[in-house]
Amino acid sequence: MPQNLVIVESPAKARTIEKFLGKGYKVLASYGHVRALPSKQGSVDTENDFEPKYAVLPESKKHLQELKKELKNSGTLLLATDPDREGEAISWHLLAALGIDTKKTSLDVKRVVFHEITKDAITHAIKHPRDISLDLVDAQQARSILDYLVGFNLSPFLWKKIRYGLSAGRVQSVALRLICEREKEIAAFVEQEYWTIAASLQKQGGQGFRANLVEFEGKKLGKFDIPDAATAESVKKDLLKEPCRVTRVTKSEKKRNPSPPFTTSTLQQEAARKLGFSAKKTMATAQKLYEGIDIGGEGAVGLITYMRTDSVNLSSQALKEANSVITSQFGEEYALAKPRHFKNKSKNAQEAHEAIRPTYLSKTPAELKKHLTPDQHKLYELIWKRTVASQMAEALLDQTSVDIAAGKGNTFRATGSVIRFPGFMKLYIEGKDDENEEKEGMLPPLEEGEDLTLLDILPEQHF
Repeated sequence: MPQNLVIVESPAKARTIEKFLGKGYKVLASYGHVRALPSKQGSVDTENDFEPKYAVLPESKKHLQELKKELKNSGTLLLATDPDREGEAISWHLLAALGIDTKKTSLDVKRVVFHEITKDAITHAIKHPRDISLDLVDAQQARSILDYLVGFNLSPFLWKKIRYGLSAGRVQSVALRLICEREKEIAAFVEQEYWTIAASLQKQGGQGFRANLVEFEGKKLGKFDIPDAATAESVKKDLLKEPCRVTRVTKSEKKRNPSPPFTTSTLQQEAARKLGFSAKKTMATAQKLYEGIDIGGEGAVGLITYMRTDSVNLSSQALKEANSVITSQFGEEYALAKPRHFKNKSKNAQEAHEAIRPTYLSKTPAELKKHLTPDQHKLYELIWKRTVASQMAEALLDQTSVDIAAGKGNTFRATGSVIRFPGFMKLYIEGKDDENEEKEGMLPPLEEGEDLTLLDILPEQHF
């Protein structure tokens, strides 16, 4: 009986998927792209509607021979490359490199798309195949043609005029211009020294906080009113003698909503802020989590959804699972009566795609820690927390402004928030690295007339 041949990009992905499909299916890898535009003159025919002249990559010839061999025993070909423009183009190039004309072949050729490597997702994709999307293929071709036209033509020019080995590109040249323009602004900046003064204060027997000096000796301070270190030290000396008392407290209620689940760009940004990961390290680690991790008795399991996405959508099943996790781990008051839906910022966001999320929210970071490398665990925990927090109740805060008198005519001002109900903040706050940082900007409850302990006066130099 003819087999069903499934082609994906990577061997790791192939092993995970073959385990789910079982008998009757053979899953092989293309090892990425199999054809590309050669780096030589004429690869794009600019006189003939910019027609690309693709060639099989030398390193792909061996893999293509193996695929051709398996096709002889196959009745169905399932192209299961990634669900984006690059994946669509790989499927299209595979047909060309394997010499398959879908209009003439007796082979049943199908394109299957999934956004997570789980048994349910793979089974659903195979039951609902589609044709290759030529719109996505055209979009990828346009990108690669532009890369060729800009890079191939400009790089040799740079070698001649500046230095051999330099390169130009569709993206990098624009980024380089932005950096150069910013560098010119920095070079043209004229420094002017000024100082600010802050007080380190503490509620009696309670939390510490900082307040900035806004008035000194009855005069409202302007930006450059403390121009040098000598003046700053003189102000500090005078202020250290004075008792501190709260003179005014103004409050307003504020509701704070969680950030949406991760897209590719927001995951890279947050992993850099919180984990110190480069964009490359983040994507490589996410790729491993997506393709499958061996978690003991269950074997290799895809732990997150596809990590190249500009969508903030979550599936209905993920929303239900998030609500269940929140209720069981945090209580009913932290759960939502109705799911929270976020609007995609990108007008071109693909609505059928999902945000980056765990495939099973019930698999907590603590539960999986023993099966993951330290980097994998850190990134999975970040994704898990962000996803769960996106469906938690809003935080309720008292936005507070406090004036503190330090003797006569001297006023410090502190602004911040007092948490009335933490909501999602109990689990996750964007852009904060640890528990101590999460308290930054938070004030203890304060009342007018309350005496405070002055711990120190902190001058700070600026330019």
